[in-house]
Formats: sequence, C-alpha cells, structure tokens
Amino acid sequence: MPFALPDGLAPEAYPLAWLVGRWRGEGVVSYPGIEEAAFVQDVRFDHDGGPYLRYTSTIRLVVVPDDPAALLDEAAREAVAVEGEDAPGADGPVWATESGFWRIAPERPPELGDDRYPVELLLADPAGHLSLYLGAVGNGRIDLASDLIASTSTAAQVGAGTRLYGLVQGDLMWAWDLAAFGQPLQSYASARLVRVEA
Repeated sequence: MPFALPDGLAPEAYPLAWLVGRWRGEGVVSYPGIEEAAFVQDVRFDHDGGPYLRYTSTIRLVVVPDDPAALLDEAAREAVAVEGEDAPGADGPVWATESGFWRIAPERPPELGDDRYPVELLLADPAGHLSLYLGAVGNGRIDLASDLIASTSTAAQVGAGTRLYGLVQGDLMWAWDLAAFGQPLQSYASARLVRVEA
C-alpha cells in the first residue's frame, strides 16, 4: 500500500510524516538498580497543521498473573499491539509518560546528506524533566541525542540520553539509552510498536 501524506500536515513536517498515527506494542525496561520488566506502550503522533508533530507516550508495566498458566501466549502478546484499552497489559501501573513536540529544524547543517533532515524533539514528563534532543531523520530512521536536560529539585538525576527510532517492516522500533543515577550512558528501554490507527 503506498504511503499518503496525512491531510493538513504542514510541509515543514513532511520528513516526519511516517510517524503520524497511533502506535501500540511491547517493550522492556532494564537499568542498574531497576529490575528488568516488560511493558506495553501506547504512542500517538498527530498534528494541528502547524510545522511540527505533537507526541504523547504512556508506558504501563505488564503485571504477571499469579497463575503461570495465565501468562500471555504469543497470539495474546500480539493482540496487545492491536487491541484497545481492554487488551492484556493495558491496565498495569504507569511506568512513564511524556509529551512533547517534534519539528524539523529550519537550517540544514552542511554535514547532513540530502536524504537527511535535522530534527528537534522537545519533551516534558511528570517526573520533573524537560528535555531537548537534537538529531537527524531520513530513510525511515531517526537518531537523537540530548542537548539539554533540565530537572526540578525533586526529579531523579538524569545526565544524558540518546534515542533511536526506525521503521522496520512497517513497525516502529525504538531504543532509549540513558545516563542516570550516576551510571554511564547505557541501554534503558526499547520496544516494537504496531500502527493501530493512521
């Protein structure tokens, strides 16, 4: 099926057009001092015609039932990605939520090839962080590195982060590396999401 630009999308946001929609799927979080845990993530990229995309993400931990026989089988895990709020894992405790804006920077650095565009990601989370990521988008891949992370006095210490997003066989795959709690930059979370709404 050929890709169609979303109705009303500003031309400045065309390099990010493939993100528009609602995505859902499973991932894993693990970090020194944090026990590895599976999660279900719901992500929405949308627009209001301005030169940016709006973004929201909610990650909920998967609660393992007391009865091992009730563990999700492969078909049920796939259903998590395509069903609504009543899907398995959708009612677990919220691990993280964030919202923000994606935009293409108006000036292209000379080192970027013609097939890549400079991208800026501005994020806020209720844990007390404001983050600015800078990077590049092109060919179904986005590479980002933190340029600024501001925190409230009660927020956990986060020093740096990188994020990688990629369109792989129609799914949105992402990985997030983090330098926090005095640890060096390393893997923190990753997921594979399926588009559930255009």
